[in-house]
Amino acid sequence: MAQNTSSAVMQQRSEPNDSLDDFPTPPWATRALLKHVIMPMTGPVSDQSCWEPACNRGHMARPLGEFFREVVASDVHDYGTGHVILDFLFPGDVRKVDWIITNPPFRLAQQFIDRSSQIARHGFAMIVRSAFLEGVGRFNGLFSVNPPSIIAQFTERVVMVKGRLEPKGSTATAYCWLVWIDGETDTRFQWIPPCRKRLERPEDYQTEAA
Repeated sequence: MAQNTSSAVMQQRSEPNDSLDDFPTPPWATRALLKHVIMPMTGPVSDQSCWEPACNRGHMARPLGEFFREVVASDVHDYGTGHVILDFLFPGDVRKVDWIITNPPFRLAQQFIDRSSQIARHGFAMIVRSAFLEGVGRFNGLFSVNPPSIIAQFTERVVMVKGRLEPKGSTATAYCWLVWIDGETDTRFQWIPPCRKRLERPEDYQTEAA
């Protein structure tokens, strides 16, 4: 029998080193983070600020605005949405925010985590492929030094397609949220229960059709 080398089955996502890694996050997955992970731990965040530093076309920043008092949206690339053009990893002074929440470029995820730990006052969260948890090098360089407070695994598949949101797509890739909360030193694992139907909205995809 021939080996199935489909990228969907093999969970491969090879991007050039200079790639923008344009895989937007479905808005319902961001709402799931707030409703099922962060707010049950910390309470409401309506008086707090948040920075989305890889905002792409704003698919994560918009649902974050439903929860936070202020959301700063930036990206290293101009996607034409009026966000701040900024290299999050560029050394320099930046203003502090309460939270940083983003979908980092996969090859730069560890750098985004290290940078966020220097800036965020209360906590930060990254949505990553669940396979990101594997690897001796990543354990030695990241998780053994700065483990997340929460690993929140999606029970449903989060469909991320290059260059667009896809409301009807499918994927073989599993995703989870990694959350760091100030003062929390132990790692807790949890599942994000099925919630897509409840948290998804038709208007989430209107910008894709425009």
